[in-house]
Amino acid sequence: MAGTVLSETKDGVTTITLNRPDRLNAINNAMIDDLNAALKAAMADEAAGAIVFRGAGRAFCAGDDLKDHEQVAGSEAAARDMIERLQEVTRQIVLGPKLVVGAIHGWAVGGGLEWAINCDLPIWAEGARGFFPETRLGLFVTGGVTTLLPKLVGLAKTKELILFGDKFDGSQAAELGIAWKVVPDDTLFDEAQATAARIAQLPRAQASDIKRVINRACHLDLEAAIALETDATVRASLDPETTKRIAAFGE
Repeated sequence: MAGTVLSETKDGVTTITLNRPDRLNAINNAMIDDLNAALKAAMADEAAGAIVFRGAGRAFCAGDDLKDHEQVAGSEAAARDMIERLQEVTRQIVLGPKLVVGAIHGWAVGGGLEWAINCDLPIWAEGARGFFPETRLGLFVTGGVTTLLPKLVGLAKTKELILFGDKFDGSQAAELGIAWKVVPDDTLFDEAQATAARIAQLPRAQASDIKRVINRACHLDLEAAIALETDATVRASLDPETTKRIAAFGE
């Protein structure tokens, strides 16, 4: 699959790569659609025993491409459509049958951080950096993080991370419980591939059941959280103050 997302399957592992390196893999409409298509194909592919999710270039994903905000700022229908397609990525990663190993390097910001949190086994490079910029921009988080993150870091820490948008590195991500493990930058992708290959060697049905049962048992409220997030994000996208904050952020 070409375009904003690349997908390759080899030796039982599908590697899905965000491919807008000139924009630090910032999320736009095309990427959302391409990523959903790549994930659905990988989840259905009998040759794939596991998925590695990574970004090309200097970052995993720098979050929403703020240049696209004007496309949805004046239309509730357009905003809701984009956000619901964005939330479908989370459904694919969290509820899909294949385990997803995240390879997080460079920046994981906003929606990119949300996707990192969605992964079953997120591996962070030591030099990776993450934060939520949404609140200071007048936006709202998506990706089910309003229910996923509290289970990792606790209620108060979740509120702190989302409210203030403080930056943290790979080691801090591990301390928080956001990263499964942290490795040197130059070994990140080898580590992710080796982990996915190890998963791919397990009995497929049993590995899938482990993910399905644990995630569905632990995240019974995921769909409710996604619905609430979507409504809040639509409201934020239509707020004129949000448009001003985004314009000022880009100056």
